[in-house]
Amino acid sequence: MRQWIKQLAKGSNRAKDLTYDDAWSAAHSIFNGEATDVQLAAFLIAQRIKKESPEEVAAFVHFLRERAMTIPLPEQITSQLIDFSGPYDGRKTFAVTVPVSILLAESGMPVYLHSSDTLPPKRGSTLKAIFEQLQIPVQSTAEDIATSIKEYNIGFGWTESLCQPLSKIRHVREQIEVRSFINIVEKLLNLSHAQSIMLGIFHKSVLNTNVTSIRNLGFKKAYIVQGAEGSEDMPIHRKSFVYEVTKEEVNHIELDPQSYGLHEAKDDQKESLTLQDQVKLMEAILHGEEAEELTYFRKQVIYNAAARYYFYGNAASMEEGIERVIEQLKNKRGAHHLDKWRQSFRSTK
Repeated sequence: MRQWIKQLAKGSNRAKDLTYDDAWSAAHSIFNGEATDVQLAAFLIAQRIKKESPEEVAAFVHFLRERAMTIPLPEQITSQLIDFSGPYDGRKTFAVTVPVSILLAESGMPVYLHSSDTLPPKRGSTLKAIFEQLQIPVQSTAEDIATSIKEYNIGFGWTESLCQPLSKIRHVREQIEVRSFINIVEKLLNLSHAQSIMLGIFHKSVLNTNVTSIRNLGFKKAYIVQGAEGSEDMPIHRKSFVYEVTKEEVNHIELDPQSYGLHEAKDDQKESLTLQDQVKLMEAILHGEEAEELTYFRKQVIYNAAARYYFYGNAASMEEGIERVIEQLKNKRGAHHLDKWRQSFRSTK
């Protein structure tokens, strides 16, 4: 590890990116337990200062994929499957991607979500914690997740359970108290072999690295969203910037909730939710409730689900997508689908 740490830790101006092969070797040293905790911490902090390169990301992703349990799905499903990839340190704001994914699954669009236990610096509510509260088992095998996607168009994967090497370095990640480039790597593992991805980012400064990484990793249809808390969820208090990534170019899309009657002023009191708050709101909205205190969150669900229908070709326009989502909510289609998904796990016990 010493030679790679020296190369990375020369300061932001003198540090050099690792080659793909060197990054692979560093991953081998880290995940096979050859690197000490101190060396791993130094490596991660040095990468954070230097900024990771697409080649370094690809090397770590490929190394970990080879040591993970991937989800066995046929090409006819993976060609349609969408990987929704958000922050692994959890959420304080409403995790819209969960109810939205349930609605998409109910309509026939296969989706895969994933996370692990919460991490610093945010220590928010992770998708794993949310699904546990929704009574969806999170310790599923890769085969069980595949069955879930085949039968209900939705699956959740606990990444550290499917990719054990990641669990071995959690204690160091928790102690350094900052995000590292492993946060990007775990989001791009694509253990479901999905050909489409919607990836959340915090800052535009990491856009180019993520664009190249997405291309290197073989996704055929991709959107990058500068969303709430670095997630793929677009807020309704401001315009959102979405980037469609193709092999040749990056198309910039600007969406304004005001254009669709879905804008709401930012309410800081509604931007810091507990895990129990998250689940209560999701259940109420999916059950078609329209109480005034739900408006801020219900509009987020409508806006984001409509956009995903539109982006992935399941609605001809945002307006058509909005109509579909409103119909689903009014008729409690999302709640019924969630109940069927829950029951499927109980019936297999």
